[in-house]
Amino acid sequence: MAQAAKEKENHFSAYKLFAKTREAKDPAWLLNLRQRAGESFEELDFPTTRNEAWKYTSVAPILKTPFRQLLDLESGGLTVEAIAPLTFAESRRSQLVFVNGLFSSELSNLTDLPDGVTVSNLAEVPAELGKVVSDHLGVYADYRDHAFTALNTANVGDGAFVHIAKGKAVETPIHLLFVSTSAEATVSHPRVLIVAEEAAIATVIESYVSPNDGVYFTNAVTEVVARPGAVLNHYRLQEESERAFHIATTEIHQERGSNYTSCAISLGSQIARHGLNVAVTDENIETTIDGLYVVTGRQHSDSHTVIDHQKPHCASHQLYKGILDGRGRAVFNGKVFVREGALLTDARQLNKNLLLSPEAHVDTKPELEIFADDVKCSHGATVGQLEGDELFYLVSRGIPQERAQALLTFGFAEDVIRKIKSKSVREHLDRMVLDKLHQSLDVN
Repeated sequence: MAQAAKEKENHFSAYKLFAKTREAKDPAWLLNLRQRAGESFEELDFPTTRNEAWKYTSVAPILKTPFRQLLDLESGGLTVEAIAPLTFAESRRSQLVFVNGLFSSELSNLTDLPDGVTVSNLAEVPAELGKVVSDHLGVYADYRDHAFTALNTANVGDGAFVHIAKGKAVETPIHLLFVSTSAEATVSHPRVLIVAEEAAIATVIESYVSPNDGVYFTNAVTEVVARPGAVLNHYRLQEESERAFHIATTEIHQERGSNYTSCAISLGSQIARHGLNVAVTDENIETTIDGLYVVTGRQHSDSHTVIDHQKPHCASHQLYKGILDGRGRAVFNGKVFVREGALLTDARQLNKNLLLSPEAHVDTKPELEIFADDVKCSHGATVGQLEGDELFYLVSRGIPQERAQALLTFGFAEDVIRKIKSKSVREHLDRMVLDKLHQSLDVN
């Protein structure tokens, strides 16, 4: 408790200092938002394993580390050439880059965006879109009851803002790249706001990476608004240092007739937790959220999802898969609510886990709460090892044992990866998964 109080005081002092540096730069509504969030943070405690939602994930290792918050951009020697391996071919000219949580105009490139599409630093939003930001920022991510969200909101300054105008279809994926480079223990609070207006169509890639294996803490919050008829593909890639910590919340607000597709990949971090919450607020909405987590060594990955069906005639589909090796540990908790009156809801949820080591462990808890009649809902979870018959079949046909195992493991992960429409992202993830598991599909 004393350590938690000390760490909270450290964060308290940091956000106070940050707020002071922004007093003359930000509009009154943003200053007020930060103040309200700061007040909430002062009143809230960091979660412990006594909290049901955090039962299997302890944040104690995070609290034991004295993190420092950077107030000025330190690029760590990064250049456009240096970050090229962290980017994707389709989005090299539609990428917004942040280093240690701070915007880097030198590394960003937005030359391939059409009219009607705005991608900018939150601290530099065009005046004509100021009301869009003030109407949505901090509205969906609950800083009143969640300490990490409150801490992030109290530190809102630089951040990513994506706005797709009504009826606009963006063919080029938009890449929001957050790079951590600091050699010392630092904390950053990445913030993302995505607003797809009526009938807009776009793909957004949100990735968190590091070129080194440093110890740092990323505390991220993303808010997504899909207006009536909007179609949004959202790929979230967490590939941080395996000595780092990553806590993230993604809040989705969907309106009538919208279609939101998410794919959340978790490969890095010592402790990683991602909460993905979807509010289905009107009729004829479709939601697809897929995920893949791969943990090795002593990594810990926690995926929490909530899909809240509030209105009738909506569908949601959810597939999360996990691959665990070494002494890796994973948690999956998926909840689907079907509210009273949400008739003809079609909600399906499935979690599958592949254990490659006898010491790997997963806690999985898919949940359904249904308060309406005439619905089709299903949920399930599986935990198992590679099938002996499948291995025997491949080996008996001349495929070496190690390559047979790699083929089966790759096929298990590919169920999720293949759903990503961006070719370079799929190829990147294929390499990352195989490398992480020290496997190869090469013939020799």
